[in-house]
Amino acid sequence: MSALPDPALSRAILAGVSCYSKLESLPAVANNLKDFAAVLMSPLSWELPAEHCTVVAEPGTSHDLLDPISRAADEAEDTLLVYFAGHGLLDGRGELFLGLPGSVQGRSHTGVPYQALREILMDSRAQRHVIILDCCMSGRALGMMSGQDVLADQAEIDGSYLLAASPENGVALAPPGATYTAFTGELLHLIRKGIPGPARELDLDIIYQHLKRELAAQSKPIPQRRARNTAGRIVLAINPAFDLATATRAHRTTDTPWPEPDNCHTPRAFIEALAKVRAMTGWTIPEVSQRAAQPVAPGTIGALLNRTTMPRSWKTTGIYLEACGVPKEQLDAWKATWQRLRTLEQAQPVTPNPASVPSRRRSWPTRLIKRKRDRR
Repeated sequence: MSALPDPALSRAILAGVSCYSKLESLPAVANNLKDFAAVLMSPLSWELPAEHCTVVAEPGTSHDLLDPISRAADEAEDTLLVYFAGHGLLDGRGELFLGLPGSVQGRSHTGVPYQALREILMDSRAQRHVIILDCCMSGRALGMMSGQDVLADQAEIDGSYLLAASPENGVALAPPGATYTAFTGELLHLIRKGIPGPARELDLDIIYQHLKRELAAQSKPIPQRRARNTAGRIVLAINPAFDLATATRAHRTTDTPWPEPDNCHTPRAFIEALAKVRAMTGWTIPEVSQRAAQPVAPGTIGALLNRTTMPRSWKTTGIYLEACGVPKEQLDAWKATWQRLRTLEQAQPVTPNPASVPSRRRSWPTRLIKRKRDRR
């Protein structure tokens, strides 16, 4: 089951360096930070309050980078996301450190050893960690970054999900004049546009597969991932390109056609056809409720499917059928059948059920006869 983090109990730290004194600068990183923060605070993603999404731009010292992460690690109880964009460098022992504005290749004391960040995350109160590293192993010319395949292995943390842009040597990662780095640019595009198809939510595993496929198709660096436990199911965004009809087709196990509403000649037949629609999807009533484009409670759906008379209005029925994946072109036929049976039902005279008449009223003819006999 995918999990959307609780914005009140989650935190995000977005850090990056775009200007370097000893290495080539990466101007696109500044846009990465600003726009990724905007996405995380939007309804497309986690809807984090501004105070729960901290941007650390151009940290000059290790304290400038690590202190905000440490505070967020203490506060987060659900999910902690840490993002870094800039130069990823290797020290003399081949260990990863994150480049600060004054960093020098091979000298970890001029940057932030990844081990220091790792220790903070391991002591965090958060149940889950998401680490996104848009960096490399060595600095290259403007618009170029390089890396090695050991990035994800060094960064791996128990109970976490690492998404790392670790390109091959000599591949352009941030071309001159580009708005974003290649990796973050594709990530932001994915969240904003979505993936057409049956996924209602975009969890980290879905995002990784899409990034891998799209970046490879563009001959751009291919990202890596490392996941522990079920961290890949953490939802990063709602899919704006979700297609209900596709989702239904993917979910249904047979090609059995939907019930024909024209074949319903009684209210009971109509209600039974509605129930059959849900049964064909294989979804529970709560699942149908969650898939509805407009709010409809599971109890309302249950009441609809247990009626003995026609629904008084079309609204709930229409929402229900659409949530089950009935194609829009078929909804008109269902509505016409509802209207036809509803009209017939209203035109029929109401015949009281004798069993429903109070016993006092049923017995009055008997009492009247008895009185007449007494008078005689």
